[in-house]
Amino acid sequence: MLTTPLTHPELLAALARCGHGTKILIADGNYPHLTGVPAGTTRIALNVTPGLLTVDQVLEPLARTIPLEACEFMLTAEAGTAPAVDGYAALLPGVPFTGHERFAFYDTARLPDVGLIIATGDQRQYANLLITVGVVTP
Repeated sequence: MLTTPLTHPELLAALARCGHGTKILIADGNYPHLTGVPAGTTRIALNVTPGLLTVDQVLEPLARTIPLEACEFMLTAEAGTAPAVDGYAALLPGVPFTGHERFAFYDTARLPDVGLIIATGDQRQYANLLITVGVVTP
């Protein structure tokens, strides 16, 4: 029996293939899930219906399952931090966050170290979050 809060078989398998430094994109419903990451990136569809699941609902059990080293987010058109990021920071105290202008974020998400994209039904704009897998410390 698993003791992790995650039970989705394909997501668990994809996480098992991610090592230190691998990036995972938890994407909102507006993100180009097919073309916004490298072609070989594993894709997990959790976008059940508009609004379900949200990035926060996916992030919370992920953060309890894998170590996180860093987070990157998309800045709003006004070069500000979207309200969604405050919730992510509350879930991940002590994890450093870096904001990128929209097209710079797309470029970062298309780099070969992005090993997994999780599509959500989150309808908030600029709710995308790119997390970097850390290392387990004894």
